[in-house]
Amino acid sequence: MASSPARENFDNGYRTGTAPWVIGEPQPAVLELEREGRFRGKVLDVGCGAGEHTLHLAGLGYDVLGVDFSPFALELAKANAAARGIEARFEVADAMRLGGEPRYDTVLDSALFHVFAPEDQLAYARSLHAVTKPGGVVHVLALADTEPSFGPQVSETAIRTAFAEGWEVAELGLSRYRGWVNERAAPLVGEPVGTVVDSAAWLARIRRT
Repeated sequence: MASSPARENFDNGYRTGTAPWVIGEPQPAVLELEREGRFRGKVLDVGCGAGEHTLHLAGLGYDVLGVDFSPFALELAKANAAARGIEARFEVADAMRLGGEPRYDTVLDSALFHVFAPEDQLAYARSLHAVTKPGGVVHVLALADTEPSFGPQVSETAIRTAFAEGWEVAELGLSRYRGWVNERAAPLVGEPVGTVVDSAAWLARIRRT
């Protein structure tokens, strides 16, 4: 990618219903992480979008905050919370400038890392480092460059490079990410518009040192 996408691009994706990652349910890989007990303490869902993961974790009793830089996405998230009767917290925040003291034990990044340009990936990792407690864990689920997909993709090397300083990459392997095919992605993945597909994704567990 030449540059990271602008806020209005995300707002428009939510407003027009063309964001392929808004599937109305949590990612299967994230559900499996929770079943395995990989979330603990205070949780940050960064780039939470319409809030599916924040809502799922809050409904299970986790102390979780969902943040996104798209106000329109957070309007959807809050509406989803109200419709389901779940008390959940959401805030507008820039993932590149989270700031403050280390306060989170677990951070979830579902499909945010891969939207950043390489230089921004490094800045993003530094931003996460500032708010993650020593020994805390960041889970990164990012579309992998191993097959055609419906969104921006990254390499395994990109993840390892971004989290090289101040972090330990404890696990990094292939998983799947679920999304629906829009008009732009249809020729790439060879599936009709509106089809829900599971695309190759990296799933990393990264410990803050």
